[in-house]
Amino acid sequence: MLRCFQADLHVHTCLSPCADLTMSPKRIAERARSEKLDMLGICDHNSAENVRAAVRAGRENRVTVIPGLEVTTAEEVHIMALFQHPENALKLQRVVYRMLPAGVNKPELFGDQIVADELDEVIGYNPRLLSAATSLTVEELVAKIHELGGLAILSHVDRERNGIIGQLGFIPDGLAVDGVEISSIDRLAQTREHNPEIGKYPVIADSDAHFLSDIGKTRTVWTLAEPTFPEIRLALAGENSRKISIGA
Repeated sequence: MLRCFQADLHVHTCLSPCADLTMSPKRIAERARSEKLDMLGICDHNSAENVRAAVRAGRENRVTVIPGLEVTTAEEVHIMALFQHPENALKLQRVVYRMLPAGVNKPELFGDQIVADELDEVIGYNPRLLSAATSLTVEELVAKIHELGGLAILSHVDRERNGIIGQLGFIPDGLAVDGVEISSIDRLAQTREHNPEIGKYPVIADSDAHFLSDIGKTRTVWTLAEPTFPEIRLALAGENSRKISIGA
């Protein structure tokens, strides 16, 4: 039997240098439950070091956490990579780390990059330049995500900064992404009008939350048999009566 599930699949933890320090896996999961979300995607910038803790925190709060990361390509385009298992997200992380520029994060300039556990304890600090662009092209990244069994979603295509349309002016023909994301439902009609190529892809809406108060503000309603990654894949493909609808 199919039913509707509420999801926000683009949330940053305190590992992302631009995220608030209160965005620990535990507090995010608790906030998601209070917002009546069934699914949550963890997509930190160029890293997946907090996904295991987020999965465990989600389990404690009866929220399904989809492991992922948001990678910055060589073109400064943000792409969400979603996976069924944390191990696959961490495999992509290893590739991403090799493609990041050398250097050490400067917290006073870019912000702290905190690795935390599901109990709100700080484990350590990531020293890499997670705010930087990798040397992976858009095409190379999408191919690597699929090679690892993941889903590739073009992040916030309705935004100028780091959205593929804002960066390139278009979505390249033949780019085999699984969907596109908007961060503002109010901009969907305008984005579709000015960029009709979006009509080729499933569209989802997420908050891109960097603060606890933003989690679930923008969300997607998924018609699924259960709140799981395989069901999300079916819905994006429009198979077996699975559906996507954008809600407030």
